[in-house]
Amino acid sequence: MSVKSNHPAVQISADEMAHNWPAYLRRVEAGETLVIVKAGKPVAEVKPPLALRASLRPYGLCAGEFTVPDDFDAPLPEDILKEFER
Repeated sequence: MSVKSNHPAVQISADEMAHNWPAYLRRVEAGETLVIVKAGKPVAEVKPPLALRASLRPYGLCAGEFTVPDDFDAPLPEDILKEFER
């Protein structure tokens, strides 16, 4: 079992998950995210629903780090619109 350093996700093998499902379910209920791996490759992610997660991202997390331009919602230029119609 290995823990990713920048995210509270724990990698476990599919076999581990099958053998000890109740224990891993308790960990998910406690707020952990589990990444199920098979042959060393991620195949699924089990995480608590938003309502159970310990802390949601706060509003205004990046306040002051960038500015939304005044013309943000202005129509796109004609040449860009044509690219979407291809």
